[in-house]
Amino acid sequence: MTSLPIWDVAVHTESRARLRFAFYANSIGDPQVRSAVMLNAWEESRHKEVLAKLVEAYGIPLASEPPFQHPHDPEWAYLITGYCECIDSFFAFGLFELARRSGFFPAELVETFEPVIQEECRHILLFANLVASHRANLPWWRRLSFELRVAAVWMSIAWERVVLARRMDAKGDKARLDSTFTASSAGAVSPVEINVRDLMMLCLKENDRRFAGYDSRLLRPTTVPALARFALRVTKPWARRKASPSVQPES
Repeated sequence: MTSLPIWDVAVHTESRARLRFAFYANSIGDPQVRSAVMLNAWEESRHKEVLAKLVEAYGIPLASEPPFQHPHDPEWAYLITGYCECIDSFFAFGLFELARRSGFFPAELVETFEPVIQEECRHILLFANLVASHRANLPWWRRLSFELRVAAVWMSIAWERVVLARRMDAKGDKARLDSTFTASSAGAVSPVEINVRDLMMLCLKENDRRFAGYDSRLLRPTTVPALARFALRVTKPWARRKASPSVQPES
C-alpha cells in the first residue's frame, strides 16, 4: 500500500478537479445545471477527503499541494478536467476490478472505495451529457468553433501525457506521474500478471457494467472505449500469432 507512487497525485488531482468544476459552475447561467456541476465539485472534494484519510491512516507522506491558480478560461479548464476524467475513469474501472479479484487489498478497503469509483462513473456521465447539450444548443457557426476547441483539448491532453511520460525518471518521480498513473498501474494493484489486451478487455467490460444501470437515453463517454476497441481489433491478429504454436513447414 505505502509503496504505490500514486497517493499524492490522486489527492492533488481530486483537489484540482473540485476547484476547476466549482469555478466553471459559477459561470453557468442555468441554476439547475450550475447546481449539478457544484454537486460534482462537492463530490470531488469528498473523494479528496477519503484519500487524505487513507494516506493519513497508513502514514503515507504526501508532497506539498501546489497552489491553485484560477484559470483564465473556465470552459477550457472544465473540458480539460472532464476529458481527463473520462480517460482515467475508464482505466480505473478495470484496475479497481483487478484489485478486487486479486485480494491484494483488504475487502473493507475495496468496499470503502466502491462508491467513489461509481461516483466517478456518474461524473463522466454528467460531463458527456452537458457537453452534448451545450453542443446541441449552439448555432452552427459557434458549434464549429466549439468542435475546434474540443479537438484542441484532446491534443493538449495527449501532448501533456507524452511530456509527462518522457519526464518520468528512473526513480519514478511521483510529482511527474500526474494522471497517467491509471493506465500503468496494473502491476501495482495486483500480484497477478495481466497483459495489456486482457486489461483493455477488462476495462471495457467494467465500463459497460458501470454504466448499465443508468437511463439508456443518457449519452455515455465513447472516445476512450472506442479507441480501446480499435486497439483490440488491430492487435488481434498479432495476439493470435503469439498464442498459436509455431508450425513447421512440410518437407
